[in-house]
Amino acid sequence: MALKKFKPTTSSQRFKLVSALDDITATSPEKSLLQPKRRSGGRNNDGKMTVRSIGGGHKQQYRLIDFKRDKEDIPATVKTIEYDPNRTARIALLFYADGEKRYIVAPNGLKVGQQVVSGKGAQPEIGNSLYLSEIPFGTVIHNIELRPGQGAKMARSAGSSAQLMSRDGKFAVIKLPSGETRLILQTCKATIGIVSNTEHNLEVSGKAGRSRWLGRRPRTRAVVMNPVDHPMGGGEGRASGGHPRSRKGLPAKGYKTRYPKKASNKYIIERRKK
Repeated sequence: MALKKFKPTTSSQRFKLVSALDDITATSPEKSLLQPKRRSGGRNNDGKMTVRSIGGGHKQQYRLIDFKRDKEDIPATVKTIEYDPNRTARIALLFYADGEKRYIVAPNGLKVGQQVVSGKGAQPEIGNSLYLSEIPFGTVIHNIELRPGQGAKMARSAGSSAQLMSRDGKFAVIKLPSGETRLILQTCKATIGIVSNTEHNLEVSGKAGRSRWLGRRPRTRAVVMNPVDHPMGGGEGRASGGHPRSRKGLPAKGYKTRYPKKASNKYIIERRKK
């Protein structure tokens, strides 16, 4: 997974850095695992714009991803590594021994032809899905469940991973990508390895058009608005706008929005680093 740099033949090519896609082995997806993906354009059922800066974009189809890995003790062979327009990571197409096909989020280092398996007794190898009770300490993991059987909810984006630190009673202690340390039931599953496409954060689009392809319309900065449009608008010249806040006046950058009596607070050992 390397980045591709371009000759500065135009101003948009000068700083452009995109994935070389050298890890992808198939150009067309598995049709049986596709679903239509309808766009809202930021409009509600009345056709009224309720979310700004959304619209357009290339037509996409949703790939059904197996986040539960509930086909236990049935080995699967990696058939292809594919691009997925709906996520930053790559996806892998698995052919199970019983004939079923499924997509999973591809971990870094997963190769075509490799075998993966899920469930109790599986080896802690890249791509295998195990219960937290069976994973060795210090192992790097991703696609972590929050509740047993719920499906993976954490560490799913490109290059992200967590680490199993220890066990405490019926809980496992996990250090998350944000730096937060929290307790998760040992009966939850996680997949071994780091999520693929680790250099995604280094990509540079190079031009506004690439954002439009992703369905992102131009976004007006708050400080250039008038006072009637935003709390940070108005002023003479390039006034900074005072304290950063949202359009509705909610403070940004450091203002805590998490409910202080949230039930899951008791599972958090150490907060994420600021």
